Parts: sequence; structure tokens; C-alpha cells
Amino acid sequence: MFNRKKQVLTNNSETHKPIRVWPGILIVVLQWAIWFGTPVFIPGTFIIGVAGGVIGGLAILLWWIFFSRAHVFERLGAIVLIFVGLYTTSQIIHTSLATAGQGMFFGIYAIPLLSLAFVVWAVVTQRFSNSVRRVTMILTILVACGVWTVLRVDGITGDEGANFSWRWTQTSEEELLSQTSNELMSELPVLSAAVEKYNWPGFRGALRNGIVSNVQINDDWATVPPKELWRRPIGPACSSFAVYGNLFYTQEQRGEDEIVACYNLASGEPVWRHSDKARFYDSHAGAGPRGTPTLSNGNVYAFGATGILNALDAKNGTVLWSRNVASDTNTKDSGWGFSSSPLVIDSVVVIAATGKLAAYNTITGDLLWLGPDIGDSYSSPHLFFIDGIPQVVMMGQTATVSLNPQNGTQYWEYKWSPGTRIVQPALTANGDILLTAGEKKGMCRITVSNTGDKWDIKEHWSTIRMRPDFNDFVVNKGYAYGYEGPSLACIDLKDGKRMWKKGRYGGQLILLPDQDLLLVLSEKGKLVLVKALPDTYAELAQLQVIEGRTWNHPVLVADKLLVRNTEEMAAYLIE
Repeated sequence: MFNRKKQVLTNNSETHKPIRVWPGILIVVLQWAIWFGTPVFIPGTFIIGVAGGVIGGLAILLWWIFFSRAHVFERLGAIVLIFVGLYTTSQIIHTSLATAGQGMFFGIYAIPLLSLAFVVWAVVTQRFSNSVRRVTMILTILVACGVWTVLRVDGITGDEGANFSWRWTQTSEEELLSQTSNELMSELPVLSAAVEKYNWPGFRGALRNGIVSNVQINDDWATVPPKELWRRPIGPACSSFAVYGNLFYTQEQRGEDEIVACYNLASGEPVWRHSDKARFYDSHAGAGPRGTPTLSNGNVYAFGATGILNALDAKNGTVLWSRNVASDTNTKDSGWGFSSSPLVIDSVVVIAATGKLAAYNTITGDLLWLGPDIGDSYSSPHLFFIDGIPQVVMMGQTATVSLNPQNGTQYWEYKWSPGTRIVQPALTANGDILLTAGEKKGMCRITVSNTGDKWDIKEHWSTIRMRPDFNDFVVNKGYAYGYEGPSLACIDLKDGKRMWKKGRYGGQLILLPDQDLLLVLSEKGKLVLVKALPDTYAELAQLQVIEGRTWNHPVLVADKLLVRNTEEMAAYLIE
């Protein structure tokens, strides 16, 4: 009798109600639809996707604790194991993943994956025995957490997505170092009249506006496509190019050395390199310098991501002088490295250490003046002539300021929509200034005028119909062409009204005003030819010109196009 009752109790203890899985299925489907689907189909909704992933994870926990009908041991054990697994994993993942997105990317990606794995486990094992279900639960949580320990992040896309690679594979920089340890420099090519037409003195051209005037190209790429001239690997950096004659200059990272490099335009072969023992890295853009060298009077001025400003002889790389701008301005980079490109005005070179300007004598390197601190900025100083008066305009987090380039005296200040600026301001045909708010908040148009004893500023409009983030824009015949998220857009400068928004390219662009053409170098390395006309969007052609995520600005000098990213660079003939 006693044995029979004991057997009945034992049998009852092994039975359990099936887990109520349908709420978990519904939650995880909604979670992934918002976390993954929303940013894919609606650009600019990354934050909404992140919120959906995190809230969905919390909803999964609530379902499991209160509504799943699981045994109390499984409910509490799973919660403890999830938190222990996530915390332990966060301590041993690769640095690139641990620091990506200011340390938030691990949670952003791990929570939805763990939620999905946990719900799949619950569905599959709901009628299994207690012992099998509990063992597989432990394994599911450990695997869903542990998979992140074998990955690294190779940069972030413009849509805030992460590029993952296996942790143990070589980076492109490591491959480059293993292949070029004993690389020889080529001879300095002879400068001839035939190559003097190749002139691009620095970031986004002579006026820093991304406009290439007096150049026309064949826009029928089906008949005469761009022709590759050469291609070679390069160290990581966000730098673009400066070009003079048959030489071009850029910056790159090679191991622990921050490099200013000179190459032969015709062949891509290295001519000289200058190196500093410095290295900057962040998971967003990767390793290496951010700024672009500037050419002036036979010298090259280059600013590194850790704050080193070099003046070098453009022919051979001999150091003329060097300054630590970070020390001179008592500033620190705010997370993404010092990103300014030097601006040379007569005998003054101006540089931005985040949002604080510093000016040096181009010949001696002596510090001439320091500007006010206007907060974080990854933009570069810009030369404008307003009412005939030359002035350095700089956009910062708290304000846009205008300074006298010779002594740093402030002309005017304009405060509008606080945010971290990255791109450049621009001038309209009548001399108005276009400013961006940064952080995808929009842009505005202002008129600045001098009345003798003061400066007057009038805002005409602000808009969210074009919201440049780190992708620069260009101005052509009363319209601006730039980015709204990853999509190319056109707005009317009279009122900020958007004319069209098409083509998910990302990346950077340059304007050929003589033909009303945009040369777009997409984030995925495609060169796209688009008409710069307000009435309609028209893509004429496209060609894959470079592999890998591409944020660097392209350069067109006469008939030669230079492109690069963090892995390789190439030159094309565009006739």
C-alpha cells in the first residue's frame, strides 16, 4: 500500500503542464520585426530598433517568470543563468565588440539573439522530460551568449550596423603588414607641364566644397566605362587625398605607426612615408588618422588622430616642424579621434582640436592664437569671404563661430540646435551659409552681414528634410544634394523643401557642375553617376570600384579618380 502511494507520487512529480509558449513566440516575432526589420525598411530608425530589441528582451523575461507555466526551478534558474552568462561573456569578448557603440553594441545584438534562442528552445523542448529540458536550457543559454566570444567588429556601417568577422582571422591591416614589411620606395617622378593639371590641395578640394569645376566626363559608361589604372592595399584611415602633379598624399595606420604617405599618381607606388609612434582606434571607424593632408607652397600639413600636427616637405617627407595640438589646446579627443584637416591661409595653418581652433605659423610652427572652445566637433575649419572679409568658420557642438584667421579675434557666433557636427558648412550662390545640426537633426540657412561695427545674423529656414550626419553635401544652382539617412536627397535652398529622396547609397559624393552630375562613392564601394537636377532623380550608371565599407571622400583631378577605404585604394581613368 505504501509502495503504491509512493509510486503514484513519483509519477505525478514527473508530469507537468506543457509550457505556454505562444506569448514567447509572439514577443520574439515582434522583437525581431522591430529590432531587425524596422532599420532595414525604414532608414534612420536604428534607435527604434534598439528599443524594440531591449524591450522585447524584458518582455521575454516577464513571460518566462509569470506566464510560461514552467517549473519554478526552471524559471528562476534561467533568469540567473541568463544574467550570469551575459555578464561573463561581456568580460571576455573582443575589445572591438566590448567598446562598439560606446559599449552598448554587445547588449544590442546579444539580447535579441538570446531571446530567439530561448524561445526556440522552449518550443522544441516543451514536452521533453524535466532533466532533458533543463540540460538543453543550460546549453542554449551558454551557446547563445558564448557565440559572441568568437567574433570581432570590423567597423560600423552608416546605418549603425556592425560588420562582424571571426575573432581569429587577420585584419586587413595585419595582412598588409605581413606583406609589405620590406617594401621599397619608388623614385620621385619628374614634374612636367602635362601633369600640373592634377591639383587637389586637400580635403574636398581647394574650397572644401566637393565641387570639381571645368571638368567634363563621358557619362555613357556602357560604352566608355571608367578604366582601372592601378589598385593596392593601404593601411586603415578615414583620410582622403591631396594631389599635386604626379604625386598624391594620404594618411594611414600601420601597426603602432601613424603614417603620412606620398604615392606616385601614375602607378600607385610609394614614394616616401613619415611615421609617428601613435595609434588611435575606435570600433566605429576603426584604426588610423581621420583627417586629410593639406598641400601649400611645397609643404604638406597633416593632422593625426592623436593630436600630432606635422609640416613636411612634400618632395621627400622631411620634417619641417611638428606640434602636439592636443597639448597646446589642453584638449582630449571625445571618442572618435581628432578628425580635422588643416586649413592653410597665407602664412597661417589652422587646425581644430575637437571644437577648439589653434593657429600656427606655416614656416616656423609657432603657436599664433587659440580660439574659443565650442564643444565636440569632427568638422574642419572652413575659409569663407563674407562681405569681402576672410574668416575661419568652425561648427561646434554649442555654436558656430567665425574668427579672424590672422589673430583669432571672434567676428560672430551663432547658436543653433546643439549637436556634434561632422560635415562642412557651405555657401549658397548669394553668400548665405548652410549649417548642419549634426546627429541627423537637420540643417539651416542663415545670412551673415557686416554693418561696420557689428555682425548681423538672420535665419531663413531650418529643415529636417535633409539631415547630414557624416556624409557631406554639395550645392548646385539653388539646390543642395546630400543625404537623408543612407538615401540621396535634394532640397530647394529657397525654403528647405525636399525635391526628391532616392537611392540608398551612403558614402560620399562630389559635384561636376558643368554637367550637373554627381559622382557618388557609396558605402559599399560602388561609383554611381547621378544627375544633379531638382525636377527628377536619375541614376545614369554605376560600377563597383572598391571592396569593403567606404567612408572616405573620393577625389577627381582632371581625368583621374582616386578612391580608398580602410583596406585598399585605386585609381581610375574617367574620360
